[in-house]
Amino acid sequence: MSEKLLKNIAQEEVLKLADLVEIQKGQIVSKTLVQNQSVSVTLFAFDKGEEISTHESNGDAMVTVLEGTGKFTVDGTEFILNQGETLVMPAKKPHAVYGQESFKMSLVVIF
Repeated sequence: MSEKLLKNIAQEEVLKLADLVEIQKGQIVSKTLVQNQSVSVTLFAFDKGEEISTHESNGDAMVTVLEGTGKFTVDGTEFILNQGETLVMPAKKPHAVYGQESFKMSLVVIF
């Protein structure tokens, strides 16, 4: 069985993840690469000042900033992440994401 698990991304080609999603004025743009019962991989582009309000996930979430700077609040603690930095947000802990400036990130959630 050769089910294609990754979608919306070229295979057998060198890519820059930051180039696969574009920042749009006043928006949060997302592009799902994998979504199943075990894992979710999504790219996001936040315009400055855009946010995802406080919520919880059933899985451990790992974010990596690909470009720019984002603010992440996990269980009341703020973290400022710059390009190349990664943060793990544990399952069931409330968290939020804010565009400190326009930025792009990858999100991997393991369920």
